[in-house]
Amino acid sequence: MTFKNPYFFLLLLVLIPYIVWYVMRYKKSLPTIKMPETAKFKAVPKSFRQYLLHIPFLLRCILIALVVCILARPQSKHSWSDTDVEGIDIMLSVDVSTSMLAQDFRPNRVEALREIAQKFVEKRVNDNIGLTFFAGEAYTQCPLTTDHAALMNLYNSADTHMAENGMLEDGTAIGDGIMNALLRLRESEAKSKVIILLTDGVNNSGNISPVTAAEIAKKQGVRIYTIGIGTTGMAPYPLPTGGTIQLPVEIDEATMTKISKETGGQYFRAKRNAELDAIYSDIDQMERTKFNVRQYSRRTDLFEPFAMLALLVFLAELLLRLVVLKRLP
Repeated sequence: MTFKNPYFFLLLLVLIPYIVWYVMRYKKSLPTIKMPETAKFKAVPKSFRQYLLHIPFLLRCILIALVVCILARPQSKHSWSDTDVEGIDIMLSVDVSTSMLAQDFRPNRVEALREIAQKFVEKRVNDNIGLTFFAGEAYTQCPLTTDHAALMNLYNSADTHMAENGMLEDGTAIGDGIMNALLRLRESEAKSKVIILLTDGVNNSGNISPVTAAEIAKKQGVRIYTIGIGTTGMAPYPLPTGGTIQLPVEIDEATMTKISKETGGQYFRAKRNAELDAIYSDIDQMERTKFNVRQYSRRTDLFEPFAMLALLVFLAELLLRLVVLKRLP
């Protein structure tokens, strides 16, 4: 434990004159009476109130010390911890093209996939997981990491309307999304490497076809599990001016199934989250790699125990002074 404002401990010096004042005041307040002999009074037992007489003063000193500790802001230390865990290297490759804004899922496909990704990451406690976004082009949002909270923060903070707003080239370049994820897995020494491809599966742009990308993944020993999301027919799309318009939608399950089979993975249709249990079970059977994880702990304020103890000391002192040791005028 450390203190952010240790100079507040100088306030403890106030206790010295306070103790001196209390001792002098106590001596002056003692009643005196002249007696010819005091020997016979030595055997008179003391009442329990006499034993408690100085307890309120002691509690007051403790209370002052606790308040000073609170003002000094106790905090936990910055620390690094090294642990050995066994896991799998996984890249999430997520489609954020405008076709993913179709509202055949609530509120749309992008948000539905975000929920699926959240549940998936929560179950992969010891795995290295990274994140790639793609539309007409692909980029890495988060490299491989075991800090899953940071991963999801980067996922949630990303603007999934980038393609719609022209910040990212629109289209669906599934092959580019796979290749970007493969680049992040290229230097991995894990025995098992996985790409989770989340898309509606209708490839219409990019520099490399999805099937060719899958063949490259196979050569590198990377399995691709594809999660397709979407329906066929008509679905509402949001308009920039507000409201929605009905547009035709489709999902290319044939391509996604081929990608998965080529690499030894599986294809799943995302209709309900419960259907993802199969992919969790399948990945759990893969060989894991032991790797070292170094975690950093930030400082956090630890004033709560001091505050609770100060409150209890204050109430105890008040109870003793006003009830048990109450003096009549």
